[in-house]
Amino acid sequence: MMSYPRTLVLALASASALASTAALAEDPQKGGTAVIHMISEQRILNPALRASTGVYNISGKIVEPLIDKSYDGYVPVLATEWSSSDDGLHITLKLREGVNWHDGKPFTCDDVAFTAIEMWKKLLNYSSALQANLESVDCPDPHTAVFNYSKPMPIDLFLAAMPDLGHPMPKHLYEGTDILKNEHNTAPVGTGPFKFVEYERGQYVMAEKNEDYWRKGYPYLDRIVWRFIKDKSAAAAALEAGEVHESGFIGVSMADIERLSKDDRFDVGTKGYENNVAHSTVEFNHRNPILADLKVRQAIYHGLDIDYAIKTIMRGFAKPGRGPVPTAGGANYTDDVKTYPYDPELAKKMLDEAGYPVKDDGFRFHLRHRPAPWGEYTQLWAEYFRQAMAEINIDVELLTNDAPGFLNGVYRDHDFDTANGWHQFRSDPAVSTMVWLRSGQPEGTPWTNQFGWKDEVMDKMIDDAASELDPEKRAEMYHEIQRREMEELPVIFAIEHPFISVTSKKLHNHHNTPRWNSSSWYDLWLEQ
Repeated sequence: MMSYPRTLVLALASASALASTAALAEDPQKGGTAVIHMISEQRILNPALRASTGVYNISGKIVEPLIDKSYDGYVPVLATEWSSSDDGLHITLKLREGVNWHDGKPFTCDDVAFTAIEMWKKLLNYSSALQANLESVDCPDPHTAVFNYSKPMPIDLFLAAMPDLGHPMPKHLYEGTDILKNEHNTAPVGTGPFKFVEYERGQYVMAEKNEDYWRKGYPYLDRIVWRFIKDKSAAAAALEAGEVHESGFIGVSMADIERLSKDDRFDVGTKGYENNVAHSTVEFNHRNPILADLKVRQAIYHGLDIDYAIKTIMRGFAKPGRGPVPTAGGANYTDDVKTYPYDPELAKKMLDEAGYPVKDDGFRFHLRHRPAPWGEYTQLWAEYFRQAMAEINIDVELLTNDAPGFLNGVYRDHDFDTANGWHQFRSDPAVSTMVWLRSGQPEGTPWTNQFGWKDEVMDKMIDDAASELDPEKRAEMYHEIQRREMEELPVIFAIEHPFISVTSKKLHNHHNTPRWNSSSWYDLWLEQ
């Protein structure tokens, strides 16, 4: 379990308990508009093309997955039943009947089959590796889908993937088009409780109640508006003024989070993010021969005072990372890995030995570093990285940019030496994490291994673990992957942390699932 400051934990737990009691005591009210703060915009709103919290936070209310996750386990959404063959080569889903897309066309297996092959397998950033062995999806009838694999697909892995990587899209709107340029990627048509209405770039996205929603009597809200507010102080002020009802994913400063946690008008805490633990990272462009040197990467790690960064940047609301699998990984996580304690003198010695002595300008070499624009702490982590590297005589230039600039600069154009952001773990290592390590990812796909790093041993380890049906054997395989990653350091998974939301108590039924900000909010209601 992750450890946090006791006083803050008690305050957050108390606030959540009071909110839950209050919600149970009242009947849901219908109507109203929930206004949600977004830190940045990624433009793409198709969750079958881009797996990202910035996408799910909006499109999760419009486009539904086959299966979602609750605190009691996996729950049916567009799929109502699931089963696997004994050999793990075939997974059969029964699909919900009587569901329509927002344009009135019926939802059927054809939509699932088309999306699985044309988007999940070929284009979706995390899913392309996960579904590499998917050969076909058969439709024996309109409401049965049979996934056929060339290698075993563990049913537990399939289920873990579906909440984030299992959103069908309407075949009739995508077939025969250039999928990546389809207009519905920014104006999605789904089956969810809310229908897309408008996207004003740089300002807001709006969705309104789906009157034909298959869950009868839902949703409660009339509409949701997501406001893009980059300035964290302005976002906190909007919360306090009642202009915004919720800011998630640490969208305001840690100082404001601590301050607002003492304000009786708000619920502040990590509940609802159990499926979304993240790592703050340092990513290397291995095309740079300096960074391709393992000793240099190890020296950089020794030059980072992780405990100091946790205390000052995350206010203690985090713990040191131990590789690509966080403690939330359960049996798939291990502490038994190589670590890199803070030791700047050792770091300097290793850099000297690697052939990078201090030059006349006082530096060994120069790095161009891109920080992700995901919030205050990613920028502060970048600034700390620059300061820490200066202590071991490495010059770092920060290249700040908006979300598209960061994604293109790092993952498409490779126009960086180092970068930082956060990598989110989603239930199972094979769902989102292994694509950061496995070579051969589709060119330019965000949040995958676009770093120029290839390790055939690691590739085989990842592939073998993904198709192992025995959970105990599979867990040990991930332990070995974790150990190898910490030895080879293609990426530094430096800090493990939860996300935090600040939510007006006027919203009820909020953060009631372990991936709430990404879920549909069909039962969310607003006290008016």
